[in-house]
Amino acid sequence: MSTNIIAYQGHKGAYSHLSCHHVYPKMEAFACESFADAMFMVERGEAQLAMIPLENSTAGRVEEIYRLMPKTQLHIISEHFEPVNHCLVAKKGTKISDLRTVSSHPQALAQCDSNIKSLNLAQVASLDTAGAAEALLSIEEPGHAAIASSLAAELYDLDILRENFQDKTGNTTRFVILAKDSHMPKLEPDITFITTIMFTVRNLPAALYKGLGGFATNGVNAVKLESYMASDTMQATSFHLDVEGHPEQKKMQYALQELDFFAKEVRIIGTYPAHIFRVKHNERTQD
Repeated sequence: MSTNIIAYQGHKGAYSHLSCHHVYPKMEAFACESFADAMFMVERGEAQLAMIPLENSTAGRVEEIYRLMPKTQLHIISEHFEPVNHCLVAKKGTKISDLRTVSSHPQALAQCDSNIKSLNLAQVASLDTAGAAEALLSIEEPGHAAIASSLAAELYDLDILRENFQDKTGNTTRFVILAKDSHMPKLEPDITFITTIMFTVRNLPAALYKGLGGFATNGVNAVKLESYMASDTMQATSFHLDVEGHPEQKKMQYALQELDFFAKEVRIIGTYPAHIFRVKHNERTQD
């Protein structure tokens, strides 16, 4: 197995690439065309880790990941929250007054819509933010810009005309770091742990309600529940559940026993310390 490669989806300079740099600066970040390519690189032992976006505070969940995870035996070993800082970038020497068009991923364009309109720029959709930045290099006529990360500007030798170009602050993407082997951390009382579970409910009345009830009655906080169709029959709904807890805690063991009774194909895909972004957010909401 490679000991120094972390795979991600997108062009060099994408926000996934930036997250790789922030979390694992000493590892080689490897760009892949698709999420599946990045995940199966780890499955095959060609990369040690994969940096995969799971949800965004503005755009919502990345639905494809929920369908891909059951097809692998990968484990979540960590999570990372990356603030999105959209930058307005252009070729060297370009001035804002020169601009006529701006290109980026449709979500990035939507998140910067008010600022784009204030500059009276025509919008051009691209497959991703970093790809839009790279494409500027092959455009000869002046007046074109892109919305991308600061890393993309650095990699493609572009000027940053404006930072924080998004209309609203607080746009954040949650990534999970995937590995081939499980890395169950030691239970420590002062650390908040997140455990991610995948399961399918049995064909029983109120099976989901009763299966989740074990977490409530045992004082385990459920922080995320997503449903998805894991088969082509449209008959079996599967679920992705994040809870605050560690499998070695008694309350978690009791809750999991109850889930096992009302669910099938229960699989713990990771237990990991809660990211500091999550911890600070919880502290703010409890004040």
